[in-house]
Amino acid sequence: MSRDTLPYQCSECHHQSAKWIGKCPDCEQWNTFAEVATPISFGKSGNKKATRSSGAKLSSLNSISETNVDRLESGISEWDRVVGGGIFPGSFVILTGDPGIGKSTLLLQVAHKISEKEKVIYFSSEESLGQVKNRAERLGLRNTNTLFSDKAVIEDIIATAQNEKPALLIIDSIQSCHFQDASRGIPGSIAQLREAAFTLMRTAKENNVSILVTGHITKDGNIAGPKLLEHMVDGVFYLKGDDQWQTRVLRSVKNRFGAVNEVGFFEMHSNGMVEVSNISKQILKEASNAPGSVLVCSIEGQRPILAELQALCIESKFGNPQRVVSGVDYKRVVLVAAILEKYLHLKFSSCDIFFKTSGGIQVRESASDLGIAFALISSYLQQSLPEKTVAVGEVNLAGQVRAATQAASRISEAGKFGAAHVLTPHRLKTCETLKLHVVRNVYEALSLFPEPKRNTNKLSASSTTSTSSS
Repeated sequence: MSRDTLPYQCSECHHQSAKWIGKCPDCEQWNTFAEVATPISFGKSGNKKATRSSGAKLSSLNSISETNVDRLESGISEWDRVVGGGIFPGSFVILTGDPGIGKSTLLLQVAHKISEKEKVIYFSSEESLGQVKNRAERLGLRNTNTLFSDKAVIEDIIATAQNEKPALLIIDSIQSCHFQDASRGIPGSIAQLREAAFTLMRTAKENNVSILVTGHITKDGNIAGPKLLEHMVDGVFYLKGDDQWQTRVLRSVKNRFGAVNEVGFFEMHSNGMVEVSNISKQILKEASNAPGSVLVCSIEGQRPILAELQALCIESKFGNPQRVVSGVDYKRVVLVAAILEKYLHLKFSSCDIFFKTSGGIQVRESASDLGIAFALISSYLQQSLPEKTVAVGEVNLAGQVRAATQAASRISEAGKFGAAHVLTPHRLKTCETLKLHVVRNVYEALSLFPEPKRNTNKLSASSTTSTSSS
């Protein structure tokens, strides 16, 4: 490798090469090599030149002074809860989401609220100041105290942060920013994103300035750029949407100063993002009492949220039955269907299964197993459960139902918003408006449905056989 040659480096494992190669020999990922931002200089022996260092100053834990900091609260409760009670001073966080989902709208509203008490600077590197003004007027933010700039040069942004010392610095977006030195790469490239993120992170820490940037995503839904970008920031927040209710879901994926997987809900209106503080009430109100529908209670961060599961099971007309699942883990639905077919002899293997959640909520917990089972059985038998029924429990491979974690708080949340029936494996103390149904295994789950449409002889025989064999 010559001294003036810029080596290529893998964005995943940082393996270096003298020339570009398609597949990394270490991590075996394709198209991950890009030029590094700065050349590496070598000495006569071929080793990198070493630099002298005076060493780091060491401090004991007791000698470090404690500082009580006040978070930057916006007054938008859904936003403040997801970021951990407000933006932590000196933090570097990123907000990402699909194009047009409302990232700029939400940030403009947050900046307006915080600017009522603190100094906020908004750098719009993608839109002109005229476009930003039009959006602000549409949102009714004509008299905002936020300061705006359309500069996209990293050096100018950092100099402004050091001179003005704002409480919050917003950059929309980091992929559109660039360095003055063209040799560092084009805007949005892996090398430039890595260096821009590191420079902004050091600026936030050294000047105690909170920096909030927006980021693009790839077609797979991940943040565009190197994975190192997510490791470097203090928080990663995704804004996703749902076409049915125009609901926007803000989810915390990484947060060094708050709970992970916390969610907030908004609705997009002509006057901007409107927070939805009682999403469970809205979901319960819209829930249907049709066959294949059941409610579950999922814990998102520290917040229990009701979600409606919907299943549709029909006889397959093709050789290979279809499995179309959204909002729930595909493998979890297939696993529960296999357990029901094993112990209840319901032929899900010859049925097309379509499964989804309402409201754009992602249900990832094993506590939804019992709800998935009831939704599948209800659709298969074409018999609906009692209205406003909530199922809380895990189903193991033996067909037994186990209690879910934080079951009391889940049931309390269901009763708070008007649920009528609860399906759970253990007797728990519930409110007076809830009727408790104890379900200890999948046989008892099937017994909750009316008798006439069932083949009781076959089911009872299979139950006896399975029980005696066990």
